Amino acid sequence: MSDMLSQQDPAIAELIEREEARQRGEVNLIASENIVSRAVLAAQGSVLTNKYAEGYPGARYYGGCEVVDEVEEIARERAKELFGAEHANVQSHSGTSANLAAYAALLKPGDKVLAMDLAHGGHLSHGSKVSLTGKIYDFRHYQVSEKDERIDLDQVREIALEFRPKLIVAGASAYSREIDFPGFAAIAKEVKARFMVDMAHIAGLVAAGEHSNPVPHADIVTSTTHKTLRGPRSGLILCKEKRKKKVDSAVFPGGQGGPLMHQVAARAVCFGEAKTDAFKKYAHEIKVNAARLGDMLVDGGLRLVSGGTDNHLVLVDLRPLGLQGDVAEHALGRAGIVVNMNMIPFDPNPPRQPSGLRIGTPTVTSRGMGSTEIERIGNWIVEVLKNVTNEDRIAQIRGEVREMSESFPAVI
Repeated sequence: MSDMLSQQDPAIAELIEREEARQRGEVNLIASENIVSRAVLAAQGSVLTNKYAEGYPGARYYGGCEVVDEVEEIARERAKELFGAEHANVQSHSGTSANLAAYAALLKPGDKVLAMDLAHGGHLSHGSKVSLTGKIYDFRHYQVSEKDERIDLDQVREIALEFRPKLIVAGASAYSREIDFPGFAAIAKEVKARFMVDMAHIAGLVAAGEHSNPVPHADIVTSTTHKTLRGPRSGLILCKEKRKKKVDSAVFPGGQGGPLMHQVAARAVCFGEAKTDAFKKYAHEIKVNAARLGDMLVDGGLRLVSGGTDNHLVLVDLRPLGLQGDVAEHALGRAGIVVNMNMIPFDPNPPRQPSGLRIGTPTVTSRGMGSTEIERIGNWIVEVLKNVTNEDRIAQIRGEVREMSESFPAVI
């Protein structure tokens, strides 16, 4: 296939080869990224990409859907079994499109929604003013406690009692602690609101029993499939049977046309992989690696938001070293260590020059890196951040990073 692509379109083939080399030779610590198995890649790159299949199994608007109906049924059944859900919609193209569909299934435009503040760990699709979600619905946001930088359910309850939202949303993109889903559900019940969970970041941990499962407590649960769940880039919606019709209608025809059947097949593969003992071991190691990396950074003089982690990521406060996130991200990038700058709670700096870094361990864990490699990575990070203008040393570290990284597989 690569030879064919090289002959047909050498420019794109060369760029793909460069990206493969980048992924092999760098340490990827972006918390929302991972690598997929060869089986997921095979499904994603299959002839299913040729098939249009608007509608749902047994009720399509195109002929020739007999095979892809079976593919989608397998994906739905595996998702339901994996998370203990009554219904699964596997057609959303992304996590944000899954969230838009979930809102549409539960709300009317202008309805009130309470969700986590983006600057405190939430997500753009949880009502940010620059997102369609914040333009369609009336969002208010809860923050973490200034005392310990964790979600304070008393604060959430206080806001909910005053605001009286129609929907309460739990879930985050930069929060390192376990979320109390039963506690959120109790608040939603008290104020007669529906309860939604966006578990995009932690879905793989939930599947492996390394984080509590929101499905029994929420009206709707949304997710991506490409973060800790280690599948293709796509979305997922889980709900009770009584909400099946509204959820499915909100996805199609409400928010998108035909599903990407190659993507649906790749989802089915990743759901199957997530039921294995090997996946459970990997999910546990994600947390072990994140905790160890956090300890290394603290030993190096940095501060972790909330004091540590219960999941796959740490949120790092760079202010003890007098750095901004953009400067730190670029310096580490030159050393072959890929992270993303991130705001921290109560950040005095703007989003493009924030005070923090978000660092996650899914990719390095998938590649087979353990305590020895994590300690080397932690030492490299600290050294780079203490020497952001020493280009000679950064270049030396870049060579050390490449040598270590290239000894681990970039595809599993």
